[in-house]
Amino acid sequence: MPKLPLALTNLNQEVVSCVRCPRLVAYREQVGREKRRAYRECDYWARPVPGFGDPNARVVVLGLAPGAHGSNRTGRPFTGDASGKFMYPILHEVGFASQPNADYRDDNLKLLDCYITAAVRCAPPDNKPLPSELANCAPFLDRELAILKRVKVVVALGKIGFDAYLNHAKRSGTIESKAGLVFAHRASYKLPNGVVLLASYHPSNQNTATGKLTKPMFRAVFEEAKEIAASASESPTRRNAS
Repeated sequence: MPKLPLALTNLNQEVVSCVRCPRLVAYREQVGREKRRAYRECDYWARPVPGFGDPNARVVVLGLAPGAHGSNRTGRPFTGDASGKFMYPILHEVGFASQPNADYRDDNLKLLDCYITAAVRCAPPDNKPLPSELANCAPFLDRELAILKRVKVVVALGKIGFDAYLNHAKRSGTIESKAGLVFAHRASYKLPNGVVLLASYHPSNQNTATGKLTKPMFRAVFEEAKEIAASASESPTRRNAS
């Protein structure tokens, strides 16, 4: 995986040290102290979780927020929880991840042409961030996406992630209104900046255990993302010749 540019390293350091949301600071630290019985011997990260992946990625995965005993424990997106155990094997199969498992921060997992981030960087109670907390995190997302200059596809996991990208697009002047841009699984919208916003149900245990989101459904999203990224990167000559 390429070395992170200095701007992204600096941004991640700011993310990790952020204390803008008192409710989230209190909750993430409380979870880190009390722990879940299965992780009693673990040192919880209990801080904001920075983005992770290939800084030259054409595909960005935009999730909701760290899980209390997943990312909030391990310090890396979708690592050490049920959502990650569902997602990373599929990223590996499609070619976006170097291995199918994501157990802890230093397990040698590398993302390939893919970068994972979130609308909110701290674990929220009941997985429900407040509007003010989303707003406090929004500048981090804006700066992150400005640094990731090769992005062709944003895969939004769940409606909060979907809305977070649309709000970013409004703030950046890419769109004037969210009218007509409706969340649905496999919904796809090409925005004026050339980025395709591709929606998916979130791989939460609530969705995967009930069958609302199946592995074939989720794999199809990432196969589509890979195809879009590849076709967007083709030269006009190659497209005309095909």
